[in-house]
Amino acid sequence: MSSFKEIGVSKWLIEALNAMKIYDPTDIQKACIPAILSGHDCIGGAKTGSGKTIAFAAPMLTKWSEDPMGIFGLVLTPTRELALQIAEQFAALGASMNIRIAVVVGGEDMMKQAIQLQNRPHFVIATPGRLADHIMHSGEETISGLRRVKYLVLDEADRLLSNSFGKDLGRCFDVLPSSDQRQTLLFTATVTDSVRALKDKPVPEGKPPVFIHEIDSVDKIAIPAKLDISYLFLPSYVKEAYLFSLLTLEENKDKTAIVFVNRTHTAEVLRRTLMNLEIRVTSLHSEMPQSERTNALHRFKAGAARVLIATDVASRGLDIPTVQMVLNYDIPADADDFVHRVGRTARAGRSGEAVSFVTEKDVERILSIEERINKKMDKYEQITDNLVIKSSLKETSIAKREALMAMEKDGFGEKKRINKMKREGEKPAVNKVTKKTKKVKKVKKSSD
Repeated sequence: MSSFKEIGVSKWLIEALNAMKIYDPTDIQKACIPAILSGHDCIGGAKTGSGKTIAFAAPMLTKWSEDPMGIFGLVLTPTRELALQIAEQFAALGASMNIRIAVVVGGEDMMKQAIQLQNRPHFVIATPGRLADHIMHSGEETISGLRRVKYLVLDEADRLLSNSFGKDLGRCFDVLPSSDQRQTLLFTATVTDSVRALKDKPVPEGKPPVFIHEIDSVDKIAIPAKLDISYLFLPSYVKEAYLFSLLTLEENKDKTAIVFVNRTHTAEVLRRTLMNLEIRVTSLHSEMPQSERTNALHRFKAGAARVLIATDVASRGLDIPTVQMVLNYDIPADADDFVHRVGRTARAGRSGEAVSFVTEKDVERILSIEERINKKMDKYEQITDNLVIKSSLKETSIAKREALMAMEKDGFGEKKRINKMKREGEKPAVNKVTKKTKKVKKVKKSSD
């Protein structure tokens, strides 16, 4: 087995890895680190939990320590949470070398981020949308350091290369050195055709060819060996009751679980409903302020909440080793998103369980997922209709009704609705409940 020393990692960085109890490189690290140190661009594909972050961080940090100039590397990633997690790893690895890192994500103060960028941090970890905002609005002094980066990393490259990020990525690429003046590193758990096609692009003269490390077996890359996958067929109008029954089964009542949903509204309904039912729950979705998102993730990691309700902002890359169950409350439209979701459990050799809630509308999606993972799901036998009716249907209905009333009173989703109408050129209508609440507060304030 190769050691970190044998594959070219700096002595100081090996000591930092050992302090984190990381002693031996994983397969993707053994394959990619020497190639990156030799100057190759790299496409790395491997299953979740295989150590992809260190596979690009270790060679970048090794080269940076030899010549710590300006902004040395830029890492682009699709979500704020993943950006913060990558930044934590860089900070931990480079602590002894006084490394400076800037995290540039939405939901944080633009001015503070601009000042950080002007101070030339060694590494920038960013989401494409917020970095594109700085490129367009923060001035040349802020972005000039990006024009000389040595490394560009696209983490979760399959997602970044989808249409939704295209415009922002283009703006970011416009200020970076050309491909022959930098190394480009792409890492993902699912090597899609759009990622694989990049290997066929012409290589600039004098630059080594693109190095590709990809696990060939779809089954290996998709599903951890110790993950038990099952489904629960149920009517769509009683999903909350089934969820509560499953979470409170004797064998599940102490398990940590991530419940994935497709919409932010569903995430908020479930969070409030389960809270009314005295489940220790938190949520993670795009309509939450960044401070609340960060706090929710910390609460779940610390065990203050045992259930995390999340949209797909939590499906990629997040490393929460203690997750014992993943519940697909809603089935994703893309089979690869299912792969990323269930990859949040059964990590680093641990066992885990994934249960999918299948309604009459989801059958085609499930068949597509089973084809993608090359595996048939088993039926989850512990929950029956009689159990749900007897133990949770009535109290869950009451809790959901109270949750919906509270959401209407709080005007949940109002900001998103108004912003959407503004983009479409319509005049936003005022939410009557919110307006009434504001009037009451104003009267109360004046009477004080």
